Amino acid sequence: MSETFSKGQGYQVRDMGLAARGRLKIDWAESRMPVLMRLREEHAAKRSLAGMRIAGCLHVTKETAVLVESLKAAGAEISWSGCNPLSTQDEVAAALAAAGVSIYAWHGMSVAEFYWCIDRTLDLKPLLTLDDGADLIFSVHNRRPELLDGVIGGTEETTTGVHRLRAMAADGALKYPVIAVNDAETKWDFDNVFGTGQSSIDGILRATSVLLAGKNFVVAGYGHCGSGCAMRAAGLGARVICTEVKPTAALKATLHGYQVRTMDEAAKVGDVFITATGCKDVITRRHFEVMKDGAIVCNTGHYDCEINLPDLAALAVGKREIRANCEEYTLRDGRRIYVLAQGRLVNLAAAEGHPSEVMDMSFANQFLSMVRLARDGKRLPIGVHDIPEDQDQDIARIKLATVDAGLDVLTPEQAAYLTDYSAGT
Repeated sequence: MSETFSKGQGYQVRDMGLAARGRLKIDWAESRMPVLMRLREEHAAKRSLAGMRIAGCLHVTKETAVLVESLKAAGAEISWSGCNPLSTQDEVAAALAAAGVSIYAWHGMSVAEFYWCIDRTLDLKPLLTLDDGADLIFSVHNRRPELLDGVIGGTEETTTGVHRLRAMAADGALKYPVIAVNDAETKWDFDNVFGTGQSSIDGILRATSVLLAGKNFVVAGYGHCGSGCAMRAAGLGARVICTEVKPTAALKATLHGYQVRTMDEAAKVGDVFITATGCKDVITRRHFEVMKDGAIVCNTGHYDCEINLPDLAALAVGKREIRANCEEYTLRDGRRIYVLAQGRLVNLAAAEGHPSEVMDMSFANQFLSMVRLARDGKRLPIGVHDIPEDQDQDIARIKLATVDAGLDVLTPEQAAYLTDYSAGT
């Protein structure tokens, strides 16, 4: 490990001198996250997480810091690491360390350092795990299996992680219950759509400063995240082209007014490409070979394998960082292709991640899921569990009150009508 880091009892971050700047960011996020702050106040009084040891592996952003400090206020002992080598905000990591949180995270870590940080997080011997992408859960199962018997349960924040955990459960490989926070309506219909859409465009613009109006903007994958990117790009005047493997998703994109093409077709005309599939090799050698000079390529899926960068490197005769988070690959015929954020999450590596207002609901779900596991986890069967419907609606109700929105209420007669199967036409 490099000696340039700030190290102490229970932490390793880039620079503790950044802590004051990080605290300002956290204070700003708190002012934009009223649901989570209300839950913090309620459960701090109850000490709902007293005695719980929570190991978390999630993007170290100002919003995550509000979650971490809310868990701590409710009585939990916390140890934390970042879930992506390029997503940690060093000033936020420093602020958490200064506040006494055990944290191992810095921007730009290597793969080996990434897993070293997860191992240090797991030294806490957690009772609960909180994950984004399931790397921490995989580490418990595959590299630290001696910890399994002590784990009550965990949560998973993102689509890719949930898919993999459901596959583990189907194979009988999952050894403790996990709550799929990602699958909550107040998560994927808001965080994934509006959060990913806005923050991904933010990352593209910070890394390139290009005009999107009039450009062909190719979105690979029209799920919740891809649809958000398409919506925001269209709002800025781009001509959106979507690629899909799922017929119903492709049909949705078509009826939402976008062109739907294969990636082989889109590669020839696209100006900006963003992958949001959760799969590997979405953009490969044959696509790079036909792209326009000046094409911009980026990813907003969890892992960096959606764009096959070794394929691009094999075609290139030159590579340079031309702007922060923007690398120019020059091909043999002189064409230039620009890759943002090294193919990692463009919204976190090149920008600040999702806006605080939308993470408010996602992290409220994380917080309440931790409380649920602390209370009921030992009675939950091993498997992947959904968020309760009443929790989803309660979070939405609280959020509505903070944005000055009215909500009708069913009369007793209306409520009875909805379940009255004898009332004909």
